[in-house]
Amino acid sequence: MLQARRFVVSGRVQAVGFRAFVYERALQEGITGFVRNLRDGRVEVMAEGDSEAMQLFEIAVRRGPAAARVDEVEVDVLPPTGRGVHFMIRG
Repeated sequence: MLQARRFVVSGRVQAVGFRAFVYERALQEGITGFVRNLRDGRVEVMAEGDSEAMQLFEIAVRRGPAAARVDEVEVDVLPPTGRGVHFMIRG
């Protein structure tokens, strides 16, 4: 079953390879969407994929790369669109 989520991650998540880490995990799990830095120092992730892949992807987002420190992850459940083709890193 296709699922969609918006994650907003706070902590030490910019300038530590967080976006690249999320990108690689998305590719591994077949997740579509994007990851981007927010001006307030948080990172936003929009993701869509099957339920099992989304579960594994969320675990990775909550952990982050070794140089990061994830303090909080806000999760919004969204209706899936099924229109995503790939995952990308945005500004």
